[in-house]
Amino acid sequence: MAKTLSPPPPETQSIKLVIGSVAVLLLLAALDQTIVSTALPTIVADLGGLEHLSWVVTAYILASTIAAPLYGKLGDLYGRRAMVFVSVGLFLIGSTLCGIAQSMEFLIVARALQGLGGGGLFVLALSVIGDVIPPRDRGKIQGVFAAVFSLSSVLGPLLGGWFVDALSWHWIFFINLPLGALAVAGFAIGFSPTGNRAKHRIDWAGAATLTLALGSLTLMTSLGGRSFGWGSAPALGLIALCVLSTVSFIAIERRAAEPILPLSLFKQNVFVFTSIIGFVVGAVLFGAVTFLPLYLQIAKGISPTASGLMLVPMTAGIVVASTGAGQFMGRTGRYRILPMIGTVLALLGSLLLTQIDRGTGTLAFGASIAVLGLGLGCIFPVVMTAVQNAVPRAQLGTATAASVMFRQIGGSLAVAVFGAVFSARMADVLGDKATELGGEIGPRIMATLSPALQETVASAIVTAINPIFWVTATMALLAFGFSLLLAEVPLTNRMVPKGE
Repeated sequence: MAKTLSPPPPETQSIKLVIGSVAVLLLLAALDQTIVSTALPTIVADLGGLEHLSWVVTAYILASTIAAPLYGKLGDLYGRRAMVFVSVGLFLIGSTLCGIAQSMEFLIVARALQGLGGGGLFVLALSVIGDVIPPRDRGKIQGVFAAVFSLSSVLGPLLGGWFVDALSWHWIFFINLPLGALAVAGFAIGFSPTGNRAKHRIDWAGAATLTLALGSLTLMTSLGGRSFGWGSAPALGLIALCVLSTVSFIAIERRAAEPILPLSLFKQNVFVFTSIIGFVVGAVLFGAVTFLPLYLQIAKGISPTASGLMLVPMTAGIVVASTGAGQFMGRTGRYRILPMIGTVLALLGSLLLTQIDRGTGTLAFGASIAVLGLGLGCIFPVVMTAVQNAVPRAQLGTATAASVMFRQIGGSLAVAVFGAVFSARMADVLGDKATELGGEIGPRIMATLSPALQETVASAIVTAINPIFWVTATMALLAFGFSLLLAEVPLTNRMVPKGE
């Protein structure tokens, strides 16, 4: 295969335009994972189809998780500029179809199409930075992107509620159109194509088996314990499919001329240990964002909007730490110490959260999640910067996609496992009183209960949520151990040719 050199570095203004554009695209893709949550009751009231409710969220996550590694490889083969246009096009078409949906089934299909585009935006936005920024300076930008990603987890539910109250749920999707079009126009102007093309072979068998593995894993973790039991035939079938397709994928990748996920990456210290640490970070973040609102709204009696604001200290911690981590990497060219600091802070934050109860004050709660956010912020930009610096330029997109994939899987598995732990503890504490709740717990349900039962449910929430943070503390401790094994490849100021 002919050696292809990277394009000359863009001018400063073009770089700023590219970074700003992909940051907006990344924000849109990340927001659409969470912005629907607060609007779901209104959507169901309008479209019906309560039995399909979870699929509105699952369809997007499933499609974006499956698409991520495929976009990484296709970006390496055919150029990230072209693939950005494809992913943005799918995302905006999906957004339009979601906005005009007149049935729940139509909305779910449109959400899947939107997810196929959103998964590409995650990967390509992070990969493009490797094309325009030298390794030593990437940490600063990755820190900004980490802040954007974490901010979306808090902004999503707040914006979703605001659009429903002020306009209609349709605008949750329509707002993507002008912002996405503006961002992609800026990207097209600032990011020039190389003009170099070479013939490639697509690893279709590898792509198919990887899609089956990720799809079955995502479905099992998203729907298990809710739509079907963990020991049911659908759950066992998905587990079997995941195992068989993973084994088949490994066998295929060993023989593929241009594998979709080269197994050689797993021989690299930096790739292996940043993937493990990224998996843990995804688990801790999604665990906190998913279950802390339950504590705030049910145990503390705070409104959904106020509970979103109560999570701002965690976002602020991520923003401050990720920005500082990026600056540190830019000045020193080193990164190994940052995951060590980050995992220790995540451990401390998790331990503090094991102590929360109904009487925990706003200041104490805010301090606890701020410490957790500082820990996560120290890790987010390092994972991506280190792996992009360590792999050959020709595998940059593939390695970036794999890192995103492991973080997504970590979050998906964590929510499933934590949900099982939470439900089991709730059932144990409530006992026969669980039947009085009708299987649902929310602010509206709580308002209809007697004061005595409200007190019981609130206490049960606290009892059920504490073990979750003991688990995240254990995971953070393990991640600290892995951070000690992480090798340090000094970050350079040199853009590496794509053939290297």
